[in-house]
Amino acid sequence: MTTHTTIPRLDRVETREQMSAATYDLLVIGGGILGISTAWHAAQSGLRVALVEAGDFAGATSSASSKLLHGGLRYLQTGAVKLVAENHFERRALARQVAPHLANPLTFYLPVYKGGPHGAAKLGAGVFAYSALSAFGDGVGHLLTPARATQAVPELRTDDLKAVAVYGDDQMNDARMALMTVRAAVEAGATVLNHAEIQGLRFTHGRVTGAELKDRVAGTEFGIDARLVLNATGPWVDRLRRMEDPGAAPSIRLSKGAHLVLRRTAPWRAALATPIDKYRITFALPWEDMLLLGTTDEEYAGDPADVAVTEKDTAQILDEAAVSVRDQQLSRDLITYAFAGLRVLPGGPGDTSQAKRETVVTEGPGGMLSVAGGKWTTFRHIGRTVLEKLETLPGHPMGEGYEPVSRLPRGLPLPGVANPRAVTRSLLTDNTPGIRMAPDTARHLATHYGSLAFEVACLAHRDPALAQRIHPDAPEIMAQVVYARDHEWAETADDVLRRRTTLTVRGLATDEVRARVERILRPTGPSAP
Repeated sequence: MTTHTTIPRLDRVETREQMSAATYDLLVIGGGILGISTAWHAAQSGLRVALVEAGDFAGATSSASSKLLHGGLRYLQTGAVKLVAENHFERRALARQVAPHLANPLTFYLPVYKGGPHGAAKLGAGVFAYSALSAFGDGVGHLLTPARATQAVPELRTDDLKAVAVYGDDQMNDARMALMTVRAAVEAGATVLNHAEIQGLRFTHGRVTGAELKDRVAGTEFGIDARLVLNATGPWVDRLRRMEDPGAAPSIRLSKGAHLVLRRTAPWRAALATPIDKYRITFALPWEDMLLLGTTDEEYAGDPADVAVTEKDTAQILDEAAVSVRDQQLSRDLITYAFAGLRVLPGGPGDTSQAKRETVVTEGPGGMLSVAGGKWTTFRHIGRTVLEKLETLPGHPMGEGYEPVSRLPRGLPLPGVANPRAVTRSLLTDNTPGIRMAPDTARHLATHYGSLAFEVACLAHRDPALAQRIHPDAPEIMAQVVYARDHEWAETADDVLRRRTTLTVRGLATDEVRARVERILRPTGPSAP
């Protein structure tokens, strides 16, 4: 069995004490992917960095995406050729160098129906141009006959189907990608704490120099001092801006995107991206052995904490999916989970479905930099851009030992980088007596942990009880719960079941499963599943 060096994890008491005693160069408030990426790049540059998050890392919008790493086919309509090319560059870097263990290539079918918003010739030319902007790294975009398409997508509706345009992108488990980036930030020297809520900001001579926090797990209050503070709280960005300046005008608007997860009635080897109108596309994606449908796009004006999937959302998603997906796959009885997230868009008028996914950056009177928005695919680029902006601020913390972001290596991999097929083979051929890993578990570990899967497997080898499945209908094993607790900052059952495993989205987070997880997270004696 191959072993790997595991980063030591401070417990919450040690982390709070460390955060309270130090003066950090940079305090990042917000543990979504934007804040995580900035913390990672800042720590790589030699800054002393603290990252805090009121809930769990990637606990809101960053784990409620469409799970895609993509160039943005629809942006070609607006002539944003440079943007698509830049997105493709980031996507390819993630899939080939940075996180090949977490990014999976996915073929997309774009069905062309009689009377649809786009013709076959237009879409054929579009997918060819799209693949050209990716240097044909995913093949050449082309048109396919309906008969050929149904071989890969058996539930494809063929009534009035004229042709199918084909292109390639990539897919991920967004929560796992975010957690690996948190781990990368910690390995680079950052100190992180989730479930730590901001109570207020600290000021020195009118400048923001830290924050007052409350540990939502222990109930303990503490503070952090920092030379610079970054507000990366996503949908809550204006709320924190008003802590700095009560008169701060709104800087963003929010768009709600809802998704449904369903059990599949047949295997899918490709995804569907179906045009609904001139601007909107609805997705039907094979993901985690299930089918992911969505997304909606409507302006949201409520409390970000209250965002949820409504009956209207569910009906809309199923109705739009029915354009290209057969009815038997769209039964409500197949739905295992529904989730909604909030896209952060620049403030202003207009339809949210046509708004550009730009990053919004503002600087307050107290020197706090606030940043929100952007696309998951470009999270590394956004982190670098924010750090470049920090370098220009008065009182910036960049001193001796600081490495400008422009000099950082661009292809630095995330922890666990490995070929997942090779990891799967190794896990399956291991000959430890009494332990035989199931093929679906081996594949799951390889594609969610990369080479770190061996650390999880070691736990199961030392304690065969941890080799048991968490639920008989899912590939995850109890060792992952222990690993999540000890090395991935899991504090609650939802942290484990929703973001560190797929039990919740599979509809398998039963009371019994939740109780087993809780016993491991909060053991009263020796841990045992």
